[in-house]
Amino acid sequence: MSVHQDIRYTITPADPAAHLFEVTLEADAPETGMQFVLPAWIPGSYMVREFARNVVWLKAEIDGEPVAIEKRDKHTWVVGRVPGGAKTVRLQYAVYAWDLSVRCAHLDQSHGFFNGTQVFLRVVGREALPHRVRIDAPAGVRDWTVATTLPEASGRGGAKRRGFGWYVAADYDALIDHPVEMGRLTWASFDVRGVTHDFAINGRHDCDLERLTADLAKACEAQCALFGDEPPPFARYLFMLTVVGEGYGGLEHRDSTALLASRNDLPFVGMKETTEAYRGFLGLCSHEYFHAWNVKRIKPAAFAPYDLQQENYTRLLWLFEGFTSYYDDLALVRAGLITRDEYLGMLAKTISAVQRGAGRTLQSVAESSFDAWIKYYRQDENAPNAIVSYYAKGSLVALALDLALRAKSGGAKSLDDLMRLLWSRYGDGSGVPESALPALMREATCIDVSRLLRQATEGCEDLPLAKLLRPLGVSLSWEADGDLPSIGAKLSNEGESIKLAQVFAGGPAHAAGLSAGDLLVALDGLRVKAGGLDARLARMQPGAAVSVHAFRRDELFETRLQLAAPSPTKAKLVEDTRVAKSVASLREAWIGRR
Repeated sequence: MSVHQDIRYTITPADPAAHLFEVTLEADAPETGMQFVLPAWIPGSYMVREFARNVVWLKAEIDGEPVAIEKRDKHTWVVGRVPGGAKTVRLQYAVYAWDLSVRCAHLDQSHGFFNGTQVFLRVVGREALPHRVRIDAPAGVRDWTVATTLPEASGRGGAKRRGFGWYVAADYDALIDHPVEMGRLTWASFDVRGVTHDFAINGRHDCDLERLTADLAKACEAQCALFGDEPPPFARYLFMLTVVGEGYGGLEHRDSTALLASRNDLPFVGMKETTEAYRGFLGLCSHEYFHAWNVKRIKPAAFAPYDLQQENYTRLLWLFEGFTSYYDDLALVRAGLITRDEYLGMLAKTISAVQRGAGRTLQSVAESSFDAWIKYYRQDENAPNAIVSYYAKGSLVALALDLALRAKSGGAKSLDDLMRLLWSRYGDGSGVPESALPALMREATCIDVSRLLRQATEGCEDLPLAKLLRPLGVSLSWEADGDLPSIGAKLSNEGESIKLAQVFAGGPAHAAGLSAGDLLVALDGLRVKAGGLDARLARMQPGAAVSVHAFRRDELFETRLQLAAPSPTKAKLVEDTRVAKSVASLREAWIGRR
């Protein structure tokens, strides 16, 4: 039997025009057969994605001789018999990479990107061995660089920083937690507490890199300060961004993040203000950076370790995604990158978004967390009526708990204390038990907020945010969401027609029997076209009954719809400037000085 030294891969952008990576896997031959498995999902994106569907072809050989390989199930291949005395089992396979997202892989003549979960087969039983991967450049390409936090291998063939060659990983889990971007990348760097942070951009852009890195350094420092006086928990960090015309997304990894954003989200040279788009991009970077602590290291017990072949159920995603969504913007105001008014405006938008969905009255954030695999990541036209976001409402749960702790302790305690306890107790990746939060919050703060915690996470009632904001001198009020009569549906344009993308439960369209997918043809006998509905509604009054002609599939039908007044679902947060000094101090401890 061979001595198992390591698992060795080579990945090559073999045919960028056809979007094909070719991968070679070599492992020491065992005395019996071998199994090779590709993950079905990627940590941080809780949906089974069946990455094996992108394997185009696969073949195997032993010591250079072709052998049969059997596909056992949707993501498992087996070499059933290995001759005695054999030294090396070698697999070669091609992976189709044409998913321009942060979750999968993408390859063309301009760049290549991959997550290990999509391209690296796991050798069953040898996951704990060291893994090595040689990353090759496309044939004939000399000016591409490589962005990854995989450690460079030493010795002959070892990659240089930002170069092609051999990289190493301690085990399979480490191998797949370091995505790789390659192409004609723009680079920038900054330091936070002595740790280098690189920013690599793929795609055409006019980004003001000096401003971006200066702002990100402040946001990252604010995140580090929350967890104490130590450096961040990695030797270096990498933001890798693909710039597109329209797009938005991010996925966290142990010491890097893959980002997708519009080029218009980035700051440009001479841009004086902080635009709403740029605030959103800073919030995205802040969100993924906070995940380096919260979910990559502090994680649910259900994820310790991950089982990447099937769903891993937890009711705690509101803690790991929701709390991260709370702290991403909070870090920006603490860092001085946005004003208090801008922060309260962003917070009001989140409150409004949650309030508009009827699903919040039917599904708790704990249920939403558990069902993420079948609901949150597979949203359809009925999603607003059936689900609540554990991101958005989870962030409001964090807000509610933070406000309650600050008020009850006179500012001596906050949600920050819970995060620091979680870091000290579970930052080793051992996993937070499902029912641990009430006791952990009491331990961290000496305050019992278990009733609020239970109602906020297991119940479907609206959070008492107005009551909780008041002791900090902030008022919450509600305004009409627009000034036009409402038909109770989300609309989209389909050519010159108006399509009902979603019909809101209990609204006028629902009552009139209209459904998602219907095309509006006419109101009161007059044709309505894309872009013209608002002008028609502006001439009508809430309560008016109108005749509606619509197509469902290819059949025309008529119904009557009673217009509703705009719903009071737009939240407004206002600071009271005439408050006692103690109240002002509480507010300043929360979101800083003006």
